[in-house]
This record gives sequence, C-alpha cells and structure tokens, in this order.
Amino acid sequence: MLDTKEPGFRENVDLMFRRAVAHLDLPPGLAEKIQICNSTYTVRFGVRLGGKIETFVGYRSVHSEHMEPVKGGIRYAIEVNQNEVEALAALMTYKCALVETPFGGAKGGLCIDPRKYEEHELEKITRRFAYELAKRDLINPAQNVPAPDMGTGEREMAWIADQYARMNTTDINARACVTGKPLNAGGI
Repeated sequence: MLDTKEPGFRENVDLMFRRAVAHLDLPPGLAEKIQICNSTYTVRFGVRLGGKIETFVGYRSVHSEHMEPVKGGIRYAIEVNQNEVEALAALMTYKCALVETPFGGAKGGLCIDPRKYEEHELEKITRRFAYELAKRDLINPAQNVPAPDMGTGEREMAWIADQYARMNTTDINARACVTGKPLNAGGI
C-alpha cells in the first residue's frame, strides 16, 4: 500500500495560492515573493502559577508588509504551531488584498488551553505574552495590530492593550495596539 499523506493546512494554503497564481501573468519571482512569509517569531516564557513556573510557547507571524499596519488575530489553542500561524497570516494577506483594505497579513498564537486556567492566571499569562511580543516590537499601533481569534476575545485584547500602554507610556496611540477591545477599554 502506498503511503499517501494528506497535505497539512499550510500546504493546502500554498496549493490554493499556486492554483490562483497560475491564472495571472506575474513577472518572474513575484509569485514566490508574495507566497513566502516575511517573518515568524517564536517566544518562550515562564509564568509563576501556584508556586511553580509553567513555560509557554507563542508565535507571531508577519506574512506581508506590503501595506502597514499588518493585521491578524491572536489565538489560544493547544494545537497552535508555526505552520498554522504562517498559513493563517498568509490567508490574512490574501483576504485584505482581495477586498482592498490597506493592511498586510499577520497572525499570532499561544500554545495553551485557556479553559484550564482561572481568570487571574490567564491574565498573568496574557500580559506576559504581550510583554514578550511588545519588547520585540511585534505589537505596535502603527505596524502590527492583533485582534481576537479562537480562544481569545475582548477581555484578552484589553489585557494586551493595557500591558502595551504600561510599557509605552509616552505613546498616545498605545491602546490602538490591538482591535477588538471592550468599550470601557477604548474599543468601538
């Protein structure tokens, strides 16, 4: 029997892209430039919870900066990995381009099951993740603006915005570092 492995999510996104590009008359090299993810960052950090330190792994992928800021949600799921965030970042680029919104595509994720943590623990984890992203300039109101995604919502976006504002006290636009905040935290 032949070992026929199903293509993964990232491979499927790339396959759809190649199929679409086949119908276009692009100059040599442009399709590859569009398809390739610009950058993906992996952050690992520890958080003290209940007297012990737990280590978490998170990602932020920027697919295209052809327009800034880049937009794309932050998801919390135990299955989050680099291939997934890169595929989702690519899809954000393509979606924004198709509807002509002035944004590049990005996506982020944290390997976590948020249901396993109490609210105060999740806040501590989220703030530390935001700190790790912000100190690397992977969250920024002018360049890289996350939003809610699977496993996150307005509560997490408010924590991220507050953490970013605490780290950037002179930035009058600091709370614009994320979208999807509740009204009482500067959302619309």
